[in-house]
Amino acid sequence: MKTRLTMFQKATNSERHRLLLSTLVCFWAVTSTASTDSVMAQQNEVVDRIAAVVNSEIITLYDLNRAFRPYEANIKALRYPPEKERQTLFQVRSDLLNQLIDSQLADQQIKREQITVTKKEIDTTIERIKEARSFTDEQLREGLAAQGITMEEYRKEIESQILRTKLVNREVKSKIVITKEDIKSYYDSHQENYAGAKKYYLWNIFIRTSGSGKNAALEEIKAVEAKLKQGISFDTMVDQLNESSSAVQGNDLGLYRRDELSEELRTVVVKLKAGEFSEILETDFGYQIIYVQKIEATAAKPFGEVEGEIQETLYSELVEDKYQEWLEDLRARSHIRIIQ
Repeated sequence: MKTRLTMFQKATNSERHRLLLSTLVCFWAVTSTASTDSVMAQQNEVVDRIAAVVNSEIITLYDLNRAFRPYEANIKALRYPPEKERQTLFQVRSDLLNQLIDSQLADQQIKREQITVTKKEIDTTIERIKEARSFTDEQLREGLAAQGITMEEYRKEIESQILRTKLVNREVKSKIVITKEDIKSYYDSHQENYAGAKKYYLWNIFIRTSGSGKNAALEEIKAVEAKLKQGISFDTMVDQLNESSSAVQGNDLGLYRRDELSEELRTVVVKLKAGEFSEILETDFGYQIIYVQKIEATAAKPFGEVEGEIQETLYSELVEDKYQEWLEDLRARSHIRIIQ
């Protein structure tokens, strides 16, 4: 499932995976960020207006406003032009209402299938969270209290997350089958991810320039280029330049992967063979010549080494696709009415 509110959700990869498997984003985490004063003020709002009907249950305008409040603050902090801000607020609010509907549908399905969670499962999950974040029990309670959340409320939310994970496990994950042929096909069609990587051992000769001395600097480095073309080795040339008072200097830059080079240098370097140097390059700081002393190539990753990694990748992709299909089917079989 592609999460709709990526502009404002900052979950880690592992957290995103957990959110996917738990049907929808954790709305308690969203709504609990409102201050106590804000929550008290909302008590005076009209809470009986219906925002949406989901089968036999409703989502109130109060529910939607409470969940939307933190997103609204984040959008306004971006200081968009008025029209863009209005459109963004409208879109995010609409997406959020759809997520609330999806959450309601999932909870109804959990009840129909009589999925349950034990106290031990909740305890174990909380212990894992504490361990992953290096929290003591006291630190966790303090963090929750700072957001106005009691431990009882937090346990309730963890219970909800586990229930939704079990639902997705039953309705989606249990029906996914990945064959060895699927994995091999992915490996063959994504060779750029598994081929051996090249590393380039680079040197350079350079001269810095200023506006008035640009032409003179170019002539100086051209003289050096001429000596290189006559056959003097690049490293010998660098030694001679660095021992002299010449404005042209040289460096042993070391070993680099392609992705570690700037786009400008990458374009030049990949065209050079070991022992070759480039034409004179004009850069932001001056002129330079790049030399590839040697190229090291690491072996390609064999299929057996990456088979498990590919299976996990395919599995994650299929979970997303199948979950979305399941959710759309569930929506089609449900009575949903959004009240404007």
